[in-house]
Amino acid sequence: MNGANARSNMLDCLSTSIPYIRFLGLMFERRGDEITALMPYKPDLIGNPLLPALHGGATGAFLEITAVAQLVCDTMLKDEAEGALPEDYAPVMPKPIDITFDYLRSGKPLDTYARAIVQRRGRRVANVRIEAWQEERTKLIAAAHGNFLLTSNGS
Repeated sequence: MNGANARSNMLDCLSTSIPYIRFLGLMFERRGDEITALMPYKPDLIGNPLLPALHGGATGAFLEITAVAQLVCDTMLKDEAEGALPEDYAPVMPKPIDITFDYLRSGKPLDTYARAIVQRRGRRVANVRIEAWQEERTKLIAAAHGNFLLTSNGS
């Protein structure tokens, strides 16, 4: 199986098979080994209609899901480097150990983008920083820092 196609298919699968990702309407774009996530604006995402501002829970979930998507793609790259990916390949889904969110400014009723930067990846745990922005990448609306478990039960 072609690794680039497998990674794209895995991102498509994440987008369609997880109900909360479908609710948020998240989409992923892969450029090489980097993922950019998109949370298209929709009125259901507004938490404070007086401003209006995106709901913090939707923003936080978006950041966490972006980290998971990046880690899944990184795992597939690593597994691909160790040998061809079988047709029924399924990477282990990372599980959050802890995650801290920094809400830096109100999210406007606009499309929101995010990227995850894997700062350190060990055999069992990965340390990830995630950033979200809207109109300008230099003006973050939120950031997160998290540790994720990379192994499944007993592995």
